[in-house]
Amino acid sequence: MKSKRKALIMVLCAVLLVSTTMFATIAYLTSKDEVNNTFTVGNVHITLDEAKVNPDGTLVPNADRVKENEYKLIPGHEYIKDPTVTVKANSEECYVRALVTLNKREALYSLPSDIKIEDCFVINNESWTYKNMTADTEKDTYTYEFWYNSIVETTRDKDTQLPAVFEKIIVPESLTNAQLATLTGLEINVVAHAIQADGFERAEEAWTAFGN
Repeated sequence: MKSKRKALIMVLCAVLLVSTTMFATIAYLTSKDEVNNTFTVGNVHITLDEAKVNPDGTLVPNADRVKENEYKLIPGHEYIKDPTVTVKANSEECYVRALVTLNKREALYSLPSDIKIEDCFVINNESWTYKNMTADTEKDTYTYEFWYNSIVETTRDKDTQLPAVFEKIIVPESLTNAQLATLTGLEINVVAHAIQADGFERAEEAWTAFGN
């Protein structure tokens, strides 16, 4: 009987010994891994400029592009004016629009009905779409809105220059000197906007969000 108990104790000790060894082994079977995430901030960056021209609307040769020009208006004359948007390198894909604002709204409104102001701009219809016009009686302005026809697909190492919104403006030859005189001080102000394309299925959604 004693020998059996002794044998049982020895077996239990052996089991305990084995268990202790197993736990010791498991303690060393460890593993570690980690993921390091680096975040950069996306951006949309655009510039807007136009060719340098003389007061008669002719191009100034070899001149840098500028932010403004001055014109001397003459009936029946054409003037180079090519507001151009450039989406800078490393920008996100984006929608682009241009707002063209004219002051002297009341004077423009008083011109003969056959003169349509929007027809005085030679629009690049292959690349830009005229969307709408809004009048602001308080500021005495008309604002014409144009949308670029597609999402601008950008690159990481090169600027993306879009076709000009329009290439020139035309003063109707039917204008009289008296009518033209009412337009003294006329200004054409072009503002470009860009908004990321990601998150918007259509341009309408993007510009609604931009406005809000």
